[in-house]
Order: sequence, then C-alpha cells, then structure tokens
Amino acid sequence: MIRIGIIGLGYWGPNLVRVLSGLGNCQPVAFCDLNVPRLKSYAERYPSALATTDVNEVLTRKRVDAVVIATPTKTHFALARRALEQGLHVFVEKPLATTSAECEELIALAEQNESTLFVGHVFLYSAPVAKLKDMVDSGEFGDLYYISSCRRNLGPVRHDVSALWDLAPHDISIMLELLGSAPQSVSCSGLAYLNRSIHDVCTLTMHFENNGMGVVHVSWLDPHKKREMTVVGSRKMAVYNDVEPLEKIKVYDNGVTGPMFCQSFGEFQFSYRYGDTYSPRLVEVEPLKAECRAFLDSIESGTAPKTDGHNGLSVVRVLEAADHSLHNGQGAVELRALEQSAAAPRAYVVKGA
Repeated sequence: MIRIGIIGLGYWGPNLVRVLSGLGNCQPVAFCDLNVPRLKSYAERYPSALATTDVNEVLTRKRVDAVVIATPTKTHFALARRALEQGLHVFVEKPLATTSAECEELIALAEQNESTLFVGHVFLYSAPVAKLKDMVDSGEFGDLYYISSCRRNLGPVRHDVSALWDLAPHDISIMLELLGSAPQSVSCSGLAYLNRSIHDVCTLTMHFENNGMGVVHVSWLDPHKKREMTVVGSRKMAVYNDVEPLEKIKVYDNGVTGPMFCQSFGEFQFSYRYGDTYSPRLVEVEPLKAECRAFLDSIESGTAPKTDGHNGLSVVRVLEAADHSLHNGQGAVELRALEQSAAAPRAYVVKGA
C-alpha cells in the first residue's frame, strides 16, 4: 500500500483526493493546506490521516511514500525539490516548474534518489488523445500540416501566473505528443487587461521541422467555454472537442490537392475532396484516474511514466521561450539546446534581434 500525502487542497487538489481515495493500491495519509477551515473538513472525512498547515510534517519518509503537489505554480519547484531530497516519489501538477533549469534540477534529483518524478499532463492519459496519436502513427492523417487549439472560458482568473502558463500547458503537451518532437521556434503574442503584469489572452505559435506548425489560443476572458483542437493532415482532418459529451472526435475525409504540373496559371486548379465524416469509438476512462494509476504503477514497477520529468521539461521549455517572446517584442524565439550536459542552461535567440 502506497502512502500518499496531498499538498494543496484548493482548485484541483480535491479531485486528486477523490480519485486516489478510490484506488486500491494507495491510501491518502496526510493532507496539507494553509486554509484551516478547508483542512478541517478533510480531517473530519479522514480521521486517521494527518491534517496540517506545516508542509514539513508531510515531507518525511516515516509518514508517506509519495506526495502529490497541487499548489500554485511558483511553489512547485521548491516543494518538489524538498520532497525528492527526502527520497519521496513526487507527482507535480502542471507545469513542472517555472524554468527549464529548475526542471533539470528536479530530474537530476529524482534520478539520484531513484524516485519517480511525475507531471500532471492529464490529457495525455485521455482516450481522445490516445486515439489521435494512433491515427497519426498509423499514417491515417497523411503528412501532418498543422494543429490548432482553442482553450478559453470566463475564468478562473489566476493571480500568480498568466493564461499562457495556466492554460497552454495542456495543449502544448498534446501537440508535442502528436507531432513527436519539440518545436524549432516559438512566438507568442498577448495582452493583459485585468493586471498589467499578467496576460489574460495569449496566442502561441510553434514551428516544427518538416514544415509542421502548432497554434494555441488561450483566454480566461471569454463568454463561452471552448476546449477544441483541430488536426489537419494531407489525407484527413479531425476535430477534438473536449466539451462534447459523446462524440469527442470527428474525423473528416477531406483534403485539397494541386496539379502535379501545369504550363499556365489557367491550368493551375486546386482539387477539393469531400469524403465521409465519422466519430471513432472511444473506450472512455476518466483521464485523472488513468493518470493517478500511471503514477502508482511507475512507483511499483520502477519504470519511467509517460509524463516523467523530461516530458515536463519539454513543455516548460516551450513556455519559457514563449514567455521570452511575449515580453520581448513578440518575435520568434529559436529553441537551441546547447551540446553540453542536461543541466546546461538553454540558449534563446530572438530572430531579427
């Protein structure tokens, strides 16, 4: 039985408690939050567990085997580092940290202490994303042209990070999974309306090798909730609507082709193909439950999970470069890994600077 400590019982923490409590191979034995009334409610529901406002009481191997960190983004690194230094297994909600250097330090600590470092990129454990990945890998889409996504709603407005860091990690993680590589360059534009230092609306563009592209639009100032991703390939296209209760994916056997050869402009005509539209069958499992199971399985087996520290690092590198673009003229930023150790700082070059 894996003993779990949950740090942070605010927005997402209660969902993690609910799921972990229902799994057979773990037991929540400690809860930590600074909100005393909220903490008291968990002490009443779990009388045998520790309920404390002092995180140091949780971060001890005598009490827990693993911790789940669901706290504000800026606290992720410090809490995860302290837990890993104690030899604990660590589940960190997205994003893993606020810089790539912090991520690399956590990865090194996890490897040094033979601990599992797990990042909460929950959509990588969802049935629709798994289906899209199968379609990409099988070549059903043909050559991938681009992926675009829109993640917007009216709130919740964050006070610690921008909409880019709060909402975009989900779509970035999905696009990196589907495209199978990191982008070569990133650009980001956005505006701050409610607080001059925190962007409420952002549009991120990623350029990949082989002429692939990913576009992410995020906002917490929109009247309609929208969670939609479009995948466009040379053979087929698909729309993944996460708000749709039943047919979350619709595949379109549509496409556009041009003539192989022409001698004049009049001969140059595009050919449009309009085929069938269908929704593939999905075996739905609650993504959060699948994610928590993957965390526990990785602890028991000692194998790296899909969303390990390196996966978290890949997303933070994109966010870091996008933030650089956002605050420095909104131009394209090239991601160039220095050919040194994994702990070396990353180099960012602003095109045209």
